[in-house]
Amino acid sequence: MKIAVPKELDAFEKRVSLTPNVVQLFVKSGFDVMVEKGAGENSFFDNSAFEKAGATIIDTKEEIYRNADVILKVNPPSISEIGLMKRDAVLISLLFAASNVPIIEAASQQGISLFSMDAIPRISRAQKMDVLSSQANLAGYKAVILGAAALGKIFPMLMTAAGTIKPSRVVIMGAGVAGLQAIATAKRLGAIVEVSDIRPETKEQVESLGGKFIELKSDDSIKIEGGYVKNVSEDFLKAQQALIAKHIAEADLVITTALIPGKKAPRLVTADMVYSMRKGSVIVDMAVSQGGNCELSEINKTVIKNGVTIIGESNIPSLLPLNASELYAKNIHEFVMHLSTKDGFKWEMEEEITKGSLMVHKGNILFPIAAMSN
Repeated sequence: MKIAVPKELDAFEKRVSLTPNVVQLFVKSGFDVMVEKGAGENSFFDNSAFEKAGATIIDTKEEIYRNADVILKVNPPSISEIGLMKRDAVLISLLFAASNVPIIEAASQQGISLFSMDAIPRISRAQKMDVLSSQANLAGYKAVILGAAALGKIFPMLMTAAGTIKPSRVVIMGAGVAGLQAIATAKRLGAIVEVSDIRPETKEQVESLGGKFIELKSDDSIKIEGGYVKNVSEDFLKAQQALIAKHIAEADLVITTALIPGKKAPRLVTADMVYSMRKGSVIVDMAVSQGGNCELSEINKTVIKNGVTIIGESNIPSLLPLNASELYAKNIHEFVMHLSTKDGFKWEMEEEITKGSLMVHKGNILFPIAAMSN
């Protein structure tokens, strides 16, 4: 099969779907690999590195899409990119299908197949394919670094001849993969860390990393599937806001990580909470791409409200493009090798990983929300 790596179109994207090391693995397994000219430049992988790994450098996007059996991308494809693909070709990327129904429909009309990397089931044998975890891990680390850089004080306690500097207080909302990495990073830098999460089972993990768990009694409105929060009531969110308001008012840095797949991010930090914070404090809203956890955050902007800096970076893994690309490429290699051989896809339609991640199969829509929209 011919695998192709196009250059990402998103203006805020610096990652690439394959790195030279992983290209080499595919070539050794008998695949042909094509890379669009300049696809890896923003990730610090130049054309010559891909050529040394065994890839063919292709000058134009049109040629890449016209000749490829499999397209590997980071971001969801555009409608125009899908229109360039040959019938029965396969595209694999992060897709977030519930938010991108028109892409599903375009793929159906084009007669291609779509796999969504973000829909891979969270089961033990798929851990090496878990893109959401690998990218969130990096994002949690970088969010703390962004917050620390914007904060007008240091994290650790410092005893000097001129006096003692108190440690910074960091509040992290959400103890998923990103939140746990943020806890570990903030603790390593010497901060006092408090953590809020609506899943009581995360308390042990938080405390094992040195964080203090802000405990809130759960209720029946909370639905959790595969480790993700799928639903939470407005009443519960209000109760959560009331509990954490005091902690936020005393925080130097607040990092929010709460996302609900396919839905708008829950509103956790209100404008009133922002105005209660000390001047010079910082908020990093990691959910800004889905509407934001903070009422005052703005996508892809850093704004100052009442002296509080609010960072709304929508693609934090892209700020670490070398590491993020390396991990994504390894995830996608494991995924492709599970699904196929060098001669073609296995199409094991009832196999759990295939069934969970395949959104469109040769033009037939399998994703339920998209099917209902037809």
